[in-house]
Amino acid sequence: MRRRDGDRGQVSIELLGMTPLIVLTLVLVWQAVLVGYTFTLAGNAADEAVRAGTAAAPGGARRAACAAEGRKHLSSAWRDGATVSCGGSGYVTAEVKLHVPVLFPGLIDFPAEVTGHAGAVEEVKR
Repeated sequence: MRRRDGDRGQVSIELLGMTPLIVLTLVLVWQAVLVGYTFTLAGNAADEAVRAGTAAAPGGARRAACAAEGRKHLSSAWRDGATVSCGGSGYVTAEVKLHVPVLFPGLIDFPAEVTGHAGAVEEVKR
């Protein structure tokens, strides 16, 4: 015997009600992934920049080689707003600052920056 006023369609209504929460959760998880990936990119770019800086002559050549190598390892979405600074004598340091994108890299960035630092001892010239 079937009831006339049963709970037919209840699952559809519950799914419809939960959909915004599910989408919001996915968006927040994706944004967290982008923040983590930006930290990884900043650290890797700083490592590569300092590696190139240790092999270059001190002064302007070092800063140019360091900055070029740091930017080379970033995709265009992060490269546009990146700041790469290098310095030091004896112990070379590099700092890379990147903006965290909002949902899609290359469209809109958060105003906050992520910074990656690296340092290495200068290579001995023989």
